[in-house]
Amino acid sequence: MPAGKAAGGKPARDRSPRDDRHESRREARPERRPPLRPGSSRKVAEATVALLDAIAGSGEPADRIRHSWMRQHHRRFEPAERTAIMQISEDVLRLQGRLDWWLAGSADHPSGLEPDSRLRVAALRILSGGAKAKGLLPLFGEDETAAAALLQRLEGHTLEHPHMPPAARYSVPDWILPYLEARFGGDLAMELAAMLRPAPLDVRINPLKTTRDAAAAALAEEELRSQPTPFSPLGLRLSPLAYVNNTRAHGAGLVEPQDEGSQLAAQLVDAAGCRFVADFCAGAGGKTLVLAAAMKNAGRLVAMDVSAGRLAQAKLRLRRAGVHNAECRELEPKWLKRHAAQVDRVLVDAPCTGTGTWRRKPDAKWRLTPRDLEELVPRQAEILDRAAKLVKPGGRLVYVTCSVLREENEQQAEAFLQRHPDFSVLSVTEVWPQTVGGACPVPGPYLSLSPGRHGTDGFFAAILVRSAQPAA
Repeated sequence: MPAGKAAGGKPARDRSPRDDRHESRREARPERRPPLRPGSSRKVAEATVALLDAIAGSGEPADRIRHSWMRQHHRRFEPAERTAIMQISEDVLRLQGRLDWWLAGSADHPSGLEPDSRLRVAALRILSGGAKAKGLLPLFGEDETAAAALLQRLEGHTLEHPHMPPAARYSVPDWILPYLEARFGGDLAMELAAMLRPAPLDVRINPLKTTRDAAAAALAEEELRSQPTPFSPLGLRLSPLAYVNNTRAHGAGLVEPQDEGSQLAAQLVDAAGCRFVADFCAGAGGKTLVLAAAMKNAGRLVAMDVSAGRLAQAKLRLRRAGVHNAECRELEPKWLKRHAAQVDRVLVDAPCTGTGTWRRKPDAKWRLTPRDLEELVPRQAEILDRAAKLVKPGGRLVYVTCSVLREENEQQAEAFLQRHPDFSVLSVTEVWPQTVGGACPVPGPYLSLSPGRHGTDGFFAAILVRSAQPAA
């Protein structure tokens, strides 16, 4: 977005980016979501601050801490209060870049305060809900005086401002913006705006036990409305606020939460009719379930991972889904050597930055560092090289990430092909018709999905085929 332009294209005043921050009033008026009544209570505000502090102090994914915290404290709150706490904490993490910009103060009035959970919750309430600073000051105790001056200057403003720099406007870390610009180009504003919107809940139906229509009916019986996903024939889409893990449909193995992009990447493995398939980085088994269904419980399916804990979760999910042809095992060099050049399909769902999942995991972007990216790229290459040894002549290696960065995606696949001249790219457009069906939404040769263009998480897949003849 050009400098000096508001989010909606309105020319900005000829002032420095910070000097007029507290003088211009309501220059940008985004559509406001009506605040939940419980969300305006001091009780909910204090609980949200406590939850955000727990997330910040843990270093673990926010959804894990959020649900653990709520299990411990849920009896203190009414259902509407619990919903408000979850929603406000999610909004704070999603919009942290914008909130911190406002909390820094202006050139004339620097705040001198380090943004924390209390300030962010208060700022969100003022900027998005029109709350008054006075009602939020009890959150600050002895720090009330310093907070009061800052929060009072936020009154009458909204979350957006014409002089907000791009990283703050898009609520992403400064260091990663050049990588995102290189990936999205002219679509940057559209894509990062999509990443700021809450993701819908996608579930994958289990063809071993049900059909999409029957699964939708089962969810409807539990008052969960759904609609078919646009691309995946196995997907149903629900509201962002929906929760299926406590439903009878989930307990019976009819549905599993899984973003449509993840479903599509797993379907492109084309495991149907294969005798031997390996999920090299299986994790908790989400894509393993897709492979098992495609194989119709026939053949041999091996789910591998370095984490025994994740494999234990995979075993439970496979059992619930009625999968009988899969085994779970920790990655082990002797097993890999013993099965070299024997596997029809090898799926590598590689560890990555997770930049494609920021719609549903906004906390992840604030934990990510440049060093993480520097360390992940060579690690991905090493994993690909190890997995490639399993692929039989004529077999396929399918490389998948939930990243949108070229360094982890196209560049990683191209570097692999340079190291392994006996492999070549098979365009996703050739595999799509028999695995997914319908029109392929990307031109190929790789699968490259994004929130703005496709309404999915950001996913990448490269289908790499090993030559049926030994390299000369």
